[in-house]
Amino acid sequence: MSPLSIHEKIDEARAERSEIEQRMTDPAVIAGPDYRELTQRYAHLRELIELGEEWEGLQSSIAEEEEMLESEEDLREELEEALAEDRERAAAIEAKIRLKLVPPDPNDRKTAIVEIRAGTGGDESALFASDLFRMYARFAERRRLKTTLMDTHPTPLGGFKQLTFAVEGEGAYGLLRYESGVHRVQRVPETESQGRIHTSTASVVVLPEAEDVEIEIDPNDLRIDVFRSSGPGGQSVNTTDSAVRITHVPSGIVVTCQDEKSQHKNKASALRVLRARLQDRADQEQQAELSAKRRSHIGSGDRSEKIRTYNFPQNRITDHRIGLSLYDLTGVLEGGLDLLLDALQSAAAELGEEE
Repeated sequence: MSPLSIHEKIDEARAERSEIEQRMTDPAVIAGPDYRELTQRYAHLRELIELGEEWEGLQSSIAEEEEMLESEEDLREELEEALAEDRERAAAIEAKIRLKLVPPDPNDRKTAIVEIRAGTGGDESALFASDLFRMYARFAERRRLKTTLMDTHPTPLGGFKQLTFAVEGEGAYGLLRYESGVHRVQRVPETESQGRIHTSTASVVVLPEAEDVEIEIDPNDLRIDVFRSSGPGGQSVNTTDSAVRITHVPSGIVVTCQDEKSQHKNKASALRVLRARLQDRADQEQQAELSAKRRSHIGSGDRSEKIRTYNFPQNRITDHRIGLSLYDLTGVLEGGLDLLLDALQSAAAELGEEE
């Protein structure tokens, strides 16, 4: 994107912000159903304009420093240093502006429902599923998002065959949306006496939480079963019929939740997951004709698509969709996903511009 294009986009954002400010003073608009969406758009434009103003200030500084280089020979070293620093900052802000200019997905601000399932690799795969959950929980904590476990199926060694959790907070789904797919780990398991590297997998599915008004569920379409929770032990496990299994008969989707002590809370959690899955199914049908370019570069979210490898011997993590490798696997597993997620969002923004 050329500097002229950025200037034009920022001017357009300023004009739209002024228009929204006028509309937000209208009592009819304030009381209307679209007011919330309007305030969200206003906040988005405000962030874009703030970035644009910082970028414009840097462009002015860069032009001034380039001009001074031609006449201030005694200050050349200081000017070249300042110029390099300003160009680097301007490039970083331009990348952020590119992301802001991509039309936001209305789902991006929603709560994320995340499901992790152990794949190939037996006990090691279940332990890897636990590692992935810890990684996302640490990342959410860094971003001041709330993580709530909804359903878990633990293994005796401390792993999980399957677990479902919610990540709640502004923009949770937008942050995690590209995590869907098969994650592969290469490492020496603790149970391996010969020191051989094993390869295991776990699949991740990230869904935006659907609101009641988006997905209406007919109670007559549900078959609800209650049963005793299972697990390695603990209070209220195997003592009461608190676990809930909900089957949505028309679609065949089955959801179980057993982590709460209350049957009522487990039912509420199961309905949250069911709505998200039904919304996802509807979205998948609507987006079946996404461009081949976007599918091949960012990924379709297909459950069988290998998106990332975690290589412990080399301390390397590689995202296969964008060809990015980072040699800080330990840091990423501690929640340091920012570089990966930023790169994925940038790649998506570039594809959006091309299309």
